[in-house]
Amino acid sequence: MSAFSGMKAKESAMGTGKTSKPSQLSGSLRGPVGGEFPGVKPAALDADLLRALDRREIEVLFQPQFSCRTGALVGAEALARWQHPSLGEIGARDLFAVAERAALVAPLSRHVVARALEDAASWPKELSVSLNITPEELGDPRFAADFAQVIAKSDIEPERLMLEITEDVLLRNLDQAASALRALRGLGFKTALDDFGAGFCNFRYLRELPLDAIKLDKIMVDDVPGDAKALAVLRAIIQLSKALDLAIYAEGIEDDVQRAAITAEGCDYWQGFLRAQPMKSDDVLALAATARGRGHG
Repeated sequence: MSAFSGMKAKESAMGTGKTSKPSQLSGSLRGPVGGEFPGVKPAALDADLLRALDRREIEVLFQPQFSCRTGALVGAEALARWQHPSLGEIGARDLFAVAERAALVAPLSRHVVARALEDAASWPKELSVSLNITPEELGDPRFAADFAQVIAKSDIEPERLMLEITEDVLLRNLDQAASALRALRGLGFKTALDDFGAGFCNFRYLRELPLDAIKLDKIMVDDVPGDAKALAVLRAIIQLSKALDLAIYAEGIEDDVQRAAITAEGCDYWQGFLRAQPMKSDDVLALAATARGRGHG
């Protein structure tokens, strides 16, 4: 069976690197391969990961997502992290690098997606869940069928799931990626191109892939609205996305000025430390029940 879903972890898209602070998760699956730590033998870490899977030490947190129009909580992105007993918190890029080296990507992915689905099954039906797909998974011809089987056994409808892919997935095999996404989309899953603006911004992907949304990387909103060029680029990307009937998510929103700017320009959804840091499933439920979670205050 193929791997099902790789979860990335972010520091509100503020960069990469390892940190032991609970609220700051290390970098995304994009970028140089990690998985190495000073003074730690790779073989020992590989063995630690195998034990961690058995002990359920791999956690899933959720980064809440909000509607630009109403301010209400609309869903959350699943983020993986490993609470290593001696090294502290290990984010997803290093986690999946260790898993690849140890030939454990498939069991790790199954473990993480199972935990995410288990947690989110108790959420209100209107809340969606975003899952990140690794290059290895999307390159497996069996992935779409295997993933659909797993979801069919869960209590979450495909329509509530957003599958996120990054550009490195597409660089490996665009045709295979497009085929898998078409199959999944046909079953009701939504699809999004993640970290848009952080790589080459290949507009061919927007034309050829069966997408429902794009997620703007934090770099796309960092200097908005103060920098005229940054605002012009953001405005152009939003107009293009609207013309293609794509929903637009903005990542890494950290202040009200940014939030107001992206809303005024036509973004649909946002996530970032302005309103919520990555949290456990119970905290997502609690947030959804508050006035703030409903878009008030």
